[in-house]
Amino acid sequence: MSTSQVTKLRRALTIVVVVGVLLFPASSALAEGAVTFTETFHNVTESFPEVSSCTGDPGTVTITYNGVVHVTLLPNGTSHFTATQTGDVVFVPDDPSLPTYTGHFTIWGGFNSNNKNAAGTFTFTVHLTGSDGSKQTFHVTEHFNVSASGVVNTFSKPRCG
Repeated sequence: MSTSQVTKLRRALTIVVVVGVLLFPASSALAEGAVTFTETFHNVTESFPEVSSCTGDPGTVTITYNGVVHVTLLPNGTSHFTATQTGDVVFVPDDPSLPTYTGHFTIWGGFNSNNKNAAGTFTFTVHLTGSDGSKQTFHVTEHFNVSASGVVNTFSKPRCG
C-alpha cells in the first residue's frame, strides 16, 4: 500500500472517532454512565488501484482482513478509541514484467481525548515477498496531539526497507 492509501485509512479511522465522539454524548445512555461498543469484522476483501510505496510502480492491491474497533465514551467527555486491522495483501503491478508481491499487513489506530486535550497514533506495517524472491517492508507511524491551549503537534515517519 502507498502512503496515500495509508492516509485514506487513517482518515477513515479518524472520521469514525469524530462521529462517535460527537453523536454518542447526546445519547441518554451516556448520561447514565460509560458507553462502550466493540465491532469486529472477518474475511473482508477489497481491491483498489495503488502505487507501491517502495518502488513507485502502479498496480492493483487486493487485501483480505479481519479487524476490531472498540470505543469507550464517558459522561465527562473522555473518549477512547482503538482499531486493529490485519490480513493478507497481494500487489499486482500494471507492468507484467515486474514481480507480484504477496504478504501480510497490520494497521492500528488509537485515539484518546478529554475536555482539555486529545492525542492519536496510527501505525501501518506491510511485509511483502515478490514472485522473484525479493522482499519489501513498509512501515509508517503517525501521531498527533492537541494541547489544552489548542496547540497541535503532528509527525509522520514512513520508511521502506
